[in-house]
Amino acid sequence: MSGARRLALLGRAYLALVLLFLYAPVIVMALMSFNRSPFYTLPIRWTTDWYVKLADNDALIAAGLNSLLIAVVTAVLATVLGTAAALAFRRYDFPGKRLLQMLLLPPIAIPWLIVGTAMLVFFFWIGLGRGLHAMLLGHVALALPYVVVVVSARLSAFNPELEEAARVLGAGPWQVLRHVTLPFLAPGLVAAALFAFAVSFDQFVISYFLAVPGVSTLPVEIYTAIRKGFTPEINAISTIVIAVSTLVLVGVARVYRFGSAR
Repeated sequence: MSGARRLALLGRAYLALVLLFLYAPVIVMALMSFNRSPFYTLPIRWTTDWYVKLADNDALIAAGLNSLLIAVVTAVLATVLGTAAALAFRRYDFPGKRLLQMLLLPPIAIPWLIVGTAMLVFFFWIGLGRGLHAMLLGHVALALPYVVVVVSARLSAFNPELEEAARVLGAGPWQVLRHVTLPFLAPGLVAAALFAFAVSFDQFVISYFLAVPGVSTLPVEIYTAIRKGFTPEINAISTIVIAVSTLVLVGVARVYRFGSAR
């Protein structure tokens, strides 16, 4: 066996181990959601009882709906605001531009524990308090830098002469935005919205700090349930979330080919 072939086999084996490391816990969790035993005894005795019980678990369902609502609203607001900021950074020069661009990065690098503590103190200081509204503001603030970075990366490949040509042909500002700029930015906007949604839906620290008793998100509710006693209903709802997320990502990947020209 040649050295190149041996190296290729080693590379494939390494890739297989990495994929196994990443997906083995997810696969085991999904299998256990169909196991009749709540103590994960083997062999697996197939059942859907935990999904039936999940439908009657009002706390998990309500927390999941809260997470979904906050994540969707966060994705919309963060994408709109972040896209506007990215366009402003791209097109205009103004005092403090470089400083503002630099200030977008610390929220990504600073530990969320510190950010959550700061938000909790700030919201109480201004009289906003805690609750879904506070969680929404916190999630939007965390998601904005990701949106700006993703949309700015897409804008870096945009040729402004396309907009100039549209204006020469008589298109107004809104027509240029609708028919030239936004279609080009569409893959970046979708990617940015998915980033914002994922950051929000998966956010635990900010949600935990800003939640009020009786109103929480899915990560907070799962954490609380694990402290009381883990049940396979958590496996069931986690499997549903993973399945839906995978379907959405596959659908988006079929529509947009990120990283390549369409």
